[in-house]
Amino acid sequence: MSDITLVVGNRNFSSWSMRGWLVAVQSGLEFREERVWLDEDVDRSARRRFSPVGKVPVLLHGDLAVWDSLAIAEYLAELAPDAGIWPADRAARARARSLCAEMHAGFPALRERLPMNVTARKPYLDRGEEVAAEVERVAAMWTDTRREFGGAGRYLFGDWCAADAFYAPVATRLVTYGVPVEGVAAEVRDALLDHAWVRRWLADAAAEDHVVEPYASAP
Repeated sequence: MSDITLVVGNRNFSSWSMRGWLVAVQSGLEFREERVWLDEDVDRSARRRFSPVGKVPVLLHGDLAVWDSLAIAEYLAELAPDAGIWPADRAARARARSLCAEMHAGFPALRERLPMNVTARKPYLDRGEEVAAEVERVAAMWTDTRREFGGAGRYLFGDWCAADAFYAPVATRLVTYGVPVEGVAAEVRDALLDHAWVRRWLADAAAEDHVVEPYASAP
């Protein structure tokens, strides 16, 4: 039995859980999963059993708790240095960390106006200049990174890495809300959604019967 546990929320709605889970799967380390249904944990009491911030995901390794998806990625990269969680090339690795940090700290309009809901399909709407600017930034970032570092591979840095895990939930949002991207950005979107680990997450999300408001009712 593994002494690593990953605590996640609802697959359909928890983008940060998806990121942590994708990195954990890439690590190749054995781990057990514990689910906290966010719709049943409004006061965060269940989540606070695992970390003081009361958020998911949380990685438990023995007596150690690692919360926050970026911290989890770094920790697992140390435990599994050959798993390719970060690119081997130093410049590519620095860019990948920059992309993850930008996702981690930015894109507030995208988060608010396009909340994650992977099984939904909603009509395209003009969601304002801030959302449009953030989608444009994502598309430019994907295009520039893919062209500079992608080589012959399908993903942002050629082979799958943490940066792909961090932007996979964005790819689901583009599909959910019918937001168009073109060219290389569309290729990256499709590659992220077609990855076996992402497809596994999406299939499990489709089997859930829990609803988180207001995410589910977002127009």
